[in-house]
Amino acid sequence: MRVITTSVLQAKSDYSRGIIAGVSIAIGYFPAALTFGLLAKATGLTFIETVAMSVFVFAGAAQYMALNLIAIGTGALEIIFTTFIVNIRHLLMSAALSEKLEDEHPLKKAITAFGITDEVFAVTATREGKLSTSFILGVGTMAYGSWVINSGLGFAIGTALPEMLQQSMAIALYAMFIALLMPSLKKHRKIVSLAIFSALLNSLFQLWFASGWSIILATLCSAIAIELIAPKQTDNSSSAA
Repeated sequence: MRVITTSVLQAKSDYSRGIIAGVSIAIGYFPAALTFGLLAKATGLTFIETVAMSVFVFAGAAQYMALNLIAIGTGALEIIFTTFIVNIRHLLMSAALSEKLEDEHPLKKAITAFGITDEVFAVTATREGKLSTSFILGVGTMAYGSWVINSGLGFAIGTALPEMLQQSMAIALYAMFIALLMPSLKKHRKIVSLAIFSALLNSLFQLWFASGWSIILATLCSAIAIELIAPKQTDNSSSAA
């Protein structure tokens, strides 16, 4: 009985530490989730749909991408497949964290994996020693709660805006994607090539495929092509040197 009590107290302590560690993530998610709620309203989603997307998907980049696809009338299958590609990195992050996790029940690990985002991974992966699922759940609770609540808050604020301003918010979605892309364009030439090549392929594929599938195919083809070409360029530069 004493062992069980000690184990429960340790889990509560780890969860509390996770809550504290996740405060910074919750604060950082406030503007991003608020913006998502605003854009979801402008895209035509209802309040329930907006909050449900944050509750069940809980992936910022994928949710923004989904809004863009919904705005251009993409089908459900294309949206699901695209968000899967965007979120495939989560498989690697979860696998990396599982190496540091203490032995736990698979169901508890699965619940923990749902809360893994880039920010949660950054906070937990840099922690020294073994990780408990209670700690990760604490961090994830703060991140998840902030994202869901502020998504709904953003939608509510969007509802209160004048009709003309609500309609103009749709443009903000494309402006946001450009703003996210610009820092990478300045730092990495490969990103510039990737962006231009994928845009050209998307324009080409739209002649034969629906918008959603053309985006998916353009993303996959351009990423594979750039990764095949870039190493060769690096090797040639090294040989010349």
